[in-house]
Amino acid sequence: MISYLEFEKPVAELEQRIAELRAASEGDDVDISKELKRLEEKSATLLASTYESLSPWQKTQVARHPSRPHFRDFVEHAFEDFIPLGGDRAFGEDEAILGGFAKLNGRKVVLIGHEKGNDTASRIRHNFGMGKPEGYRKAIRLMELADRFGLPVVTLVDTSGAFPGVEAEERGQAEAIARSTEACLALGVPMVATIVGEGGSGGAVALASAERVLMLEHAVYSVISPEGCASILWRTAEKAPDAAEAMKITAQNLLELGVIDRIVKEPVGGAHRDPEATAKLLADAIGEELDMLSRNAPDELRRMREERFLQMAG
Repeated sequence: MISYLEFEKPVAELEQRIAELRAASEGDDVDISKELKRLEEKSATLLASTYESLSPWQKTQVARHPSRPHFRDFVEHAFEDFIPLGGDRAFGEDEAILGGFAKLNGRKVVLIGHEKGNDTASRIRHNFGMGKPEGYRKAIRLMELADRFGLPVVTLVDTSGAFPGVEAEERGQAEAIARSTEACLALGVPMVATIVGEGGSGGAVALASAERVLMLEHAVYSVISPEGCASILWRTAEKAPDAAEAMKITAQNLLELGVIDRIVKEPVGGAHRDPEATAKLLADAIGEELDMLSRNAPDELRRMREERFLQMAG
């Protein structure tokens, strides 16, 4: 069952009417197929036009949709033979950041990403995708393994930000994020990062400092959440839509600014409407990027990363 966002109410009303007509026609001799077809076409057209003109704040809502595919969904639909590896060999396991060995269209890779969970229990277990120091240190360990065995690194970024709790600060959150960013930049193997939902602050950059950064069409990527920005600038989170507009957080904005390299299309109505198709589109895009990057020597890959981030600073 689809959970509709506020701006999707007209679509929801049409689809509810279609469902009621179908239910009413069961066992009835009256042929309503033409009316059903007309309403279905109208609903599809309305859905497409709605998603073609989303505001940055609406895209933020889509990126946070409760049914949007997360790390485990992409593992299921886009990767094969996933072998999870846990622990940072220093403190413990962090289930907000998952990773391990996998295959992408037959190519062996090291896969790392945030997992938000898909129901109350799993969201609590995965800490809503907010990584702790041990999660970023696990990511570093996996990147070092990738470098050692000559395997490309693929990351799937989906977090509102790193966990801000006292215990995380006590265990060196800022240092862990900085070291993870450094590990990305130092890799001698190809790295492709994709923002699949939210890309929030340093918690996202720590897994996205790659030579190629992709974004799903309705994902968002920013230094702070729109609500956080609004609270600082206007002293109220109600200004979040204005903050989202001003911060240029959408994939389309960021491609134009040169922060990302490629937008991966989503099915009409967002990734949550067809996670399997989304995963297939993403797998193909990442595979194409890895094919291109595999021709480069380690020093060239490091130079590519250095240049892309220095250009942003310029």
